[in-house]
Amino acid sequence: MNDATEQVEASAQLQSTSSDTITFRRSHFYIVVSILMFALGLGLGYLLWGERASAALDEIPAIVGGSDKADTVLQGTREAPQRIDVSPDDDPYYGPQDAPITIIEFSDFECPYCARVHQDTLVPLLEKFPQQVRLVYRDFPLTNIHPNAQPAAEAAQCAFAQGKFWEFHDGIFRNQSRLGSAVYFELAEKLGLNEKEFTTCVTSGRFADEVTRDLDAARDLGVTGTPTFFINGRPMVGAQPLESFVYIIEEELALK
Repeated sequence: MNDATEQVEASAQLQSTSSDTITFRRSHFYIVVSILMFALGLGLGYLLWGERASAALDEIPAIVGGSDKADTVLQGTREAPQRIDVSPDDDPYYGPQDAPITIIEFSDFECPYCARVHQDTLVPLLEKFPQQVRLVYRDFPLTNIHPNAQPAAEAAQCAFAQGKFWEFHDGIFRNQSRLGSAVYFELAEKLGLNEKEFTTCVTSGRFADEVTRDLDAARDLGVTGTPTFFINGRPMVGAQPLESFVYIIEEELALK
């Protein structure tokens, strides 16, 4: 190999090395730029997402601990309670006529659950809310399973005609295991009712149609069992505990 040839090859090798070096540096440059752009994009995305997430979290109430804000939001979104228009008719009631809460009860004098809820729930409820609650009693005798329910309801209406419904009502429930004519006349005597008027009322079936009208009204409302209650039109079925009544009553009073 002569000198000229060596110089050409050396020059070619130098040019090739320079070209490779430039290409290598450019590729590294683009890699570095790409990494920086990616990192910058992540940073901006995290920043924007963090601000939006923080703003969104500020709109969510802290429910832990039952904060006032949470309660307000929950109350604002709660569906309005179901209400049914139920007439008190001209049936007996206990409590102020203008009470803000009216409970209409459809009951059966031979129903053991009705007797239980009266003693364990309604009596203490009326003691707790003496001026706020009016209890209306309407008949729903389940004659297919309680043969004494209709006669007992009619006898109670006869006592109502003489102004002694609730006393008679309580006496029937206390003697639920032995319902019959003997019990009704025994109660009438104890309560000082006019026995002749009471006897005529019971034996003539004077209030049979009244009891039946209550029964039909209840069926039209969809009542199928006893006891069934409507608290300012809000239905409640069964012998519920005192706390269930108190909860709804306090809700209703808060709306006044």
